[in-house]
Parts: sequence; C-alpha cells; structure tokens
Amino acid sequence: MNKSGPFQPLDAHDRKILEILQKDNGTPQREIGAAINLSAPAVQRRIKRMEESGIIQANVAIIDPASVGQSITIFVEVEVISETADRIEDAKRAFASAPEIQQCYYVTGEADFVLVIVVPTMADYEALTRRLFFGNNNVKRFRTFVAMDRVKVGLTVPVG
Repeated sequence: MNKSGPFQPLDAHDRKILEILQKDNGTPQREIGAAINLSAPAVQRRIKRMEESGIIQANVAIIDPASVGQSITIFVEVEVISETADRIEDAKRAFASAPEIQQCYYVTGEADFVLVIVVPTMADYEALTRRLFFGNNNVKRFRTFVAMDRVKVGLTVPVG
C-alpha cells in the first residue's frame, strides 16, 4: 500500500537494507550501515523513506502460534454465489475483520478466496465456520485443509 505517491526505484543499498531487515528487523542501523558501507544516518533516512512510501508496510513481531495456544493452522478455499463488486467487498470486509484469519487472498480459479486461519481447537474452527460461512448467504461452499506440519512459514520477499 503506497502512502505517498509512486514508489521510488530501489537502489542496491535499499535492497540490501531490506534483506537485512527482513531477517531481523531489530538490527541496529549502525550495524546495517557497517554491512553495506553507509552511515547510520543514511540508513535511517533510507528506512524512513521506504516506510513513508509504503515499501516497508509494518514493523512487527512474528509469534509462534502454538506458543500462544493457536496450535491449528487451517487453509480454506471459499466459493461465493454472487461475484458482484458489492458482494465481493462484503466478503473481503468480513474476512479481514475476523482475528482468526491471518491471511486472505481473493484469487482466480474455482475458489474465490483462500484463507489462512489459526485456531486453538477444532471446536473454535467449527464456531468460525458457523459465523463466517454457514451464516453468510453468499457462501456457496468452502473446503478445509488442516496443516499437519509448518514446514516453511514467512513473508520474506526476494529483493535481489
């Protein structure tokens, strides 16, 4: 999401900064500068510019879901009945507002949405399905896939 006009092109220093921050967002700016031959203030200016332009969208902690009692990860394909713009926007809002839904994608193909959900128990997932799917007259069908193992999880974007 771009906050202030078009993205400015990224140079090699910007890309190296992004690579470092994606591995550890807590890396001190002086360490980043030393690694890429820039001063800490120059690194700070570049990070601020990338934050203001929306290239860096958030600074967050990544939490292990199981350690906070959210041990079940579920992927759900959702097919809707009506694909009018208003109905699609309604679905996007409903999915975006559910705290159990970590990610929501509006997709092409047989399904209209793919959701990534974390819940503590299957009973909690069943309650969510009643609220979001069975209680929504625009949901035609949904298909559930329960993750057996978290093999790779991340949001790192290749910037090289």
